[in-house]
Amino acid sequence: MKVQCLNSSSIKTRNLIKKTFAELINEKKQLSKITVSELVKKANLTRSTFYTHYDNIYQVAEEYQMQTVELLCNEDLILNTKQDILNYFDNIYVCLKENEDTYKLLLNAKDSLPFLYKLKNIASDKIYKALINNSNDNCLDHTISFFMDGMILEIIKYFKSENNYTLKELFDNIKIWFNNLFY
Repeated sequence: MKVQCLNSSSIKTRNLIKKTFAELINEKKQLSKITVSELVKKANLTRSTFYTHYDNIYQVAEEYQMQTVELLCNEDLILNTKQDILNYFDNIYVCLKENEDTYKLLLNAKDSLPFLYKLKNIASDKIYKALINNSNDNCLDHTISFFMDGMILEIIKYFKSENNYTLKELFDNIKIWFNNLFY
């Protein structure tokens, strides 16, 4: 992050850049097709304003990814029980809901799959560590992978408007599926 002190003006500018970036991702469907020139023109900003906050377009995408990764990797969030995992799903829901429009745009881009698999692996690892000591499942890692692949697919389908769930209903169902599979 280039700007060290994020005052309210800097926060507004960064949010405008990220919002415009998300709109361009939706239009272009690929990160590599977005330029700083078209972003600043669309956002009605100067290039110097953009470069005050970011080095390049990829840094904007990385900031979105890091916000989500920070949520999933939160070191203070220790999962010891199945209830902790259900609460973890609630945290993921809140993060997605707070940024729903942006994620809808970002997850429709072709470049989003590697990021989603990274998130899946982070969440899978946290869940595995929480369940390993209390599981009789000899294939726990495969069961978690199966569950997480399904969860990620349903989240993608939601953000691509390919199902008729609300985000809340989707996460309620995810918790039911988790309970059915691991209880």
